[in-house]
Amino acid sequence: MTSSTDTWLDAARDTKHLVGFRARTVRRPAAALVGVAVVLLFTAGFAITPAFLDLESVRSVTVQKAVVALQANLGATFVGFLLLSVSSAMSNGGGRELLSRSEAAIHPISPTTEHLGSLLLAPVNLAWLVQLWGLLAVSALVAEPAHLLGSQLVVLAWVAAATAAGQAIGWTVEGVRRTAHGVVAVRVVSGLVVLGLAGLHLAGGLAPAVRALPTTWLAETAPTSRWPLAVLVLLALTVLAVVVGARPAAWALGLPPREELRVQSGVHEARPAPEPRWASPERALLRRLDRGSVWRSVGMRRGLLVLGFGPGLVALVAGLQWSSVMLLPGLTASGAALLFGVNAWCLDGKGMVWRETLPVSARDVFDVRALVVAECMAMVSGVTVLLALLRNGLPPLITGLSVAACWLVVLVQVLAIVMTWSVRSPYSVDLSSPRATPAPHGAMAGYAGRLSLVTTLTAMLFTAVAALPWAWLPLALAVPFLAWSTRRLLRARRRWLEPTERARVVLTVAAV
Repeated sequence: MTSSTDTWLDAARDTKHLVGFRARTVRRPAAALVGVAVVLLFTAGFAITPAFLDLESVRSVTVQKAVVALQANLGATFVGFLLLSVSSAMSNGGGRELLSRSEAAIHPISPTTEHLGSLLLAPVNLAWLVQLWGLLAVSALVAEPAHLLGSQLVVLAWVAAATAAGQAIGWTVEGVRRTAHGVVAVRVVSGLVVLGLAGLHLAGGLAPAVRALPTTWLAETAPTSRWPLAVLVLLALTVLAVVVGARPAAWALGLPPREELRVQSGVHEARPAPEPRWASPERALLRRLDRGSVWRSVGMRRGLLVLGFGPGLVALVAGLQWSSVMLLPGLTASGAALLFGVNAWCLDGKGMVWRETLPVSARDVFDVRALVVAECMAMVSGVTVLLALLRNGLPPLITGLSVAACWLVVLVQVLAIVMTWSVRSPYSVDLSSPRATPAPHGAMAGYAGRLSLVTTLTAMLFTAVAALPWAWLPLALAVPFLAWSTRRLLRARRRWLEPTERARVVLTVAAV
């Protein structure tokens, strides 16, 4: 075997080959191209359209206050994107992988190649994409039309710098995790950071501390003629972060993954069969098996925790109001579904064949798997809502009903969509690595785009309803949404119950 590549040119060339290889494994290239075009179209729309809204002619006091709040919190929103990049890289073990660990074992892929590949895959992330759109929209809304281009270039440069810096920090944290007592150290430090942010917020010092950061200077400089200086500084920081990030990547990838090895080699005593409370004993046992499959996976465990606390902390730091918070439950639920729900049967892997030999009905298997997916989505989105309550207090009646109705609607929407995808397009993947994804990256990009579009449009509709004076309207509007999603979920269930379809899913998933 040839030695692994070391130089940056070799790493860039190898990354190009890996990207080309992955591009040729897309099942539906035409759909992938359409998805890329849609994402670019949405990005351009969010970057340009808000600049031409004549908000000064709107006499609503609420709208004027919202614009002023956006202008004051743009620097804090920059900080929120950096926190997102850091938390995403930390939960993914440094970043996503272009080639799975089992496939890469026989190839001389250098840590620098892994580092560059992870950077390229950063946009294949629902939260990253939505945050980018949000930054572009807010920047376009508060900037003068004459300075729109410069303002958006600053935003793009900041996104690049924050992504590169976040991944460098993620590799460093992953390297610490792989040391003897690194897991405990990372958990303790993360807990102290969360407690520190909460303490600052309760003491009233969080907002002043965020405004004192250099991101405030960026927000003030972007819509002015001095924007080239900000872009040059951010590009220099991006290059520096990319170069520096290769060092911790090499260190982390050279150490044994202790958490994963502990899961794979651990010995667990047998527990008594669970006592069913309202379901049958078979369903109770299936539920324990499925929950265990989720929490044994290092990547899913980290991802659920980050999705639960990350957006809520962003809401705390950025000071998001209820009109903006209403977008978060659907996005966090979609993020949880992207951890494994879009290919829900991949939890079993090779054990899928053994699961099919159990003396339980296929109906119970589908119902319990859908329930576990729904539990994960409800948990992470519920934490976000609770943190929003901590930041903003109890909302008015109509707003509270709109948030509750929107939350329920997006949960059922996303559940119906991902269970349909799981039956229609299963994939064979190994989720033992925290850097793994439940589907190829091209498919994940399409899944993320569709889920973000559906949940964002739904949340925008309920946000508009919350501005109306009728408290009954959010609940009435939720009924047709729930009926349609329930119909779609039942249709996926009927397809799973067909023996030929179930056999196709089982054989595909088990071929790991």
